[in-house]
Amino acid sequence: MRILVAAFGDAGHAFPAIALGRALVGRGHEVVVETWEERRAAVEGAGLGFAAAEEYRMFPPPQPDSEDGQHAAEAARALLPLLEELRPHAVVSDILTLAPSLAAERAGVPLATLIPHIYPVVEPGRPFFAIGLRPPRTPLGRTVWRAGQRALDVGLEHGRRDLNLQRERLGLPPIDRFHGGISPELALVATYPQLEYPRRWPAGVKVTGPMTFEVPHPEIELPPGERPLVLVAPSTAHDSGNHLVRTALAALASEPVRVVATTNRVAPQRPIEIPPNAVLVDWLSYSQLMPAAALVVSHGGHGTVARALGAGTPVLISPIIGDMSETAMRVSWAEAGLSLPWRLCRPGPLRWATRRILGDPSFAARAEAIAAWGRENDGAERGAELVERLALRRAAASGA
Repeated sequence: MRILVAAFGDAGHAFPAIALGRALVGRGHEVVVETWEERRAAVEGAGLGFAAAEEYRMFPPPQPDSEDGQHAAEAARALLPLLEELRPHAVVSDILTLAPSLAAERAGVPLATLIPHIYPVVEPGRPFFAIGLRPPRTPLGRTVWRAGQRALDVGLEHGRRDLNLQRERLGLPPIDRFHGGISPELALVATYPQLEYPRRWPAGVKVTGPMTFEVPHPEIELPPGERPLVLVAPSTAHDSGNHLVRTALAALASEPVRVVATTNRVAPQRPIEIPPNAVLVDWLSYSQLMPAAALVVSHGGHGTVARALGAGTPVLISPIIGDMSETAMRVSWAEAGLSLPWRLCRPGPLRWATRRILGDPSFAARAEAIAAWGRENDGAERGAELVERLALRRAAASGA
């Protein structure tokens, strides 16, 4: 079969799409990945077809009547010739890429949504996604959050109205459900089930496990010695001042650990002081460092956290923005690491949190239990199987 996989260009979205594409190719299918031009080498290097996606602003969301606000419908219309040429049996659209979802529906192609992080749709009586709070433990707490659901519904109604404007521009009928950018037929949630709160899952939502991909990079020389290794792996899209790296290096300078930190190619605006027990590089291989580390310090990007837990390594997260806060709380809830609020990202608190994780073997044991599940459950392979079933089911229903 022929499958189109479309993804937002950030690494946290493009790389899971590439992993899914490779798994589909491994099952004998032809795959084209539509994403940003800067990911062409990674896509083609993985043996997949590439199509350049139109890039448009996602954050903050533009007004639907503005020029930017109309771009999703225009991008969907521009994608239709590719669908006509490829004639895909299914389209898999990243949760941030609205245009391919609209184009697939316009073309009558089965659609799956790839969610490369924790499932963002909350149940009534639970904290809103991205606030980073645990579920309430009492009936009163659940009642409070149910009352707050009205405020959330106002925002969801606004989003539905904006989406229906885009649909109208493409001649598609309006929808009456919230979260209309997520396919009701199949949503692939590429995270560990251990990070998902217990809930009633919609029929089309499947937690597959993470879908991991890495651009090959030469191994680096580690600091000498046998002391525990701490990896500092900040976000690639945030923290332009390298605050997390600076804080961690200062906090751990006199600790009985070795430290490897990376700027992730965020060029320092001023020199970074590197203590004798540390090395600082601009890029590194997670495949080399994650299994060797006793602790990973990060902002909480889901891809980094998933790689760490997949290696059985606990994490210390200091989140900057909402989805990172959510991931941090889920990791803390799963007892596979700790969350350090960004406002407390200073040498003293970071040093204390590091000591606590390294001094309590239960954190590593929890992370290893998650890793053991991951070794038995390949997220990309499971996702590819589900996409294949979706396409075959639709083909059978249509008599094709």
